[in-house]
Amino acid sequence: MYADDPFARLPEAASFTVTSTTVADGAAWPPEQHAAGLPGGRDLSPQLSWSGAPAGTRSYAVTVHDPDAPTGSGFWHWAVADIPATVTELPEGAGDDTGSGLPEGAYQLPNDARVARYIGAAPPAGHGPHRYLVVVHALDTASIGVPADATPAVLGFTMAGHILGRALLTATAETPPETSAGSPADTSATASAESPVETSA
Repeated sequence: MYADDPFARLPEAASFTVTSTTVADGAAWPPEQHAAGLPGGRDLSPQLSWSGAPAGTRSYAVTVHDPDAPTGSGFWHWAVADIPATVTELPEGAGDDTGSGLPEGAYQLPNDARVARYIGAAPPAGHGPHRYLVVVHALDTASIGVPADATPAVLGFTMAGHILGRALLTATAETPPETSAGSPADTSATASAESPVETSA
């Protein structure tokens, strides 16, 4: 199921390190990082710390993407642009509705539920385990110049020519068939956003 490499056709970039007190690389998300409406789900963005970015880094972007969502394009859960180069950590919960935990100048783009915040995991019941690629992108520009209402895909396309380094942490989530609410709608949207809960990512 995981033979694909989402970065295989992107420009090569130096590797650096990202860690989290919320989840270990390769481990399952805690309940709080799942979508609101699921047991324990709070749409709480993970704590992130990074180090070792390449020389010349002038800003960072952070994205969380589920490449295994049954959409043909995956599902973007979070995208943050223009994090200053002096910042090397985001606290847990930074990606709330107001972005209150983000550093000055950084901003959140609308995710695939079209809300500008972190939205938690909620794979379709019985679809098997999904990967959640948490990526810190080190960029050679202080501002990527993407409008705040752009999609994460537009951010990724624009960043492609500016990426100096990439730090990756992978979390997982799986919804057993018996916990399904039975809805085919996309259920990653949060209750706070008053959107349907995501059942595709």
